Amino acid sequence: MTVFYHEGDLPEGLDLGASVAIDSETMGLRFRRDQLCVVQLSAGDGHAHVVRMARPGYDCPNLKKLLADPNVLKLFHYGRFDIGMFELHLGVTTSPVYCTKIASKLARTYTDRHGLKDLTRELLAVDLSKAQQSSDWGAATLSPEQLAYAASDVLHLHALKEKLDIMLAREGRDHLAKAAMAFLPHRVKLDLAGWEDCDIFAHSWA
Repeated sequence: MTVFYHEGDLPEGLDLGASVAIDSETMGLRFRRDQLCVVQLSAGDGHAHVVRMARPGYDCPNLKKLLADPNVLKLFHYGRFDIGMFELHLGVTTSPVYCTKIASKLARTYTDRHGLKDLTRELLAVDLSKAQQSSDWGAATLSPEQLAYAASDVLHLHALKEKLDIMLAREGRDHLAKAAMAFLPHRVKLDLAGWEDCDIFAHSWA
């Protein structure tokens, strides 16, 4: 594995193929309080690109172009958060998308464990380390341990998608997964508009 480190943006002309795994690191898990610090990507080739964002301007035209490219499928695990951060800080709607957490919840109904660590352990026999998950991603210099952790979160998403797609088709839920993925960017817009904690489809008899 090689981790390519970039300051501020992806390099001009970088081609990551028709589907790219993406994740982000932030200062916390609240949209308007916490800043987007790092974006990591992989073409599914065993290598990763880690971009340390230039805050607060976020001048990253190459990354923004990739996120909005209708011909490139963006793979996430719990994409709802990452897509929201990109919408809020980069001003782009990320589409089309695929979320392995959504796929897992639709396919793996025999468990309630849908975290990335759980998925990679069961489906790929890979045990991910989460030691750097809560480290300072806003630091001026990222440590080798942080870079390795960031890379690990995107290296396996292509393989997970392949496994999950087989399960979804087997259970007859692939059409539901496609519809859920297509709706995900709209769910993010609801989050950012104030409906983050509200299920607008729910009904109360009260």
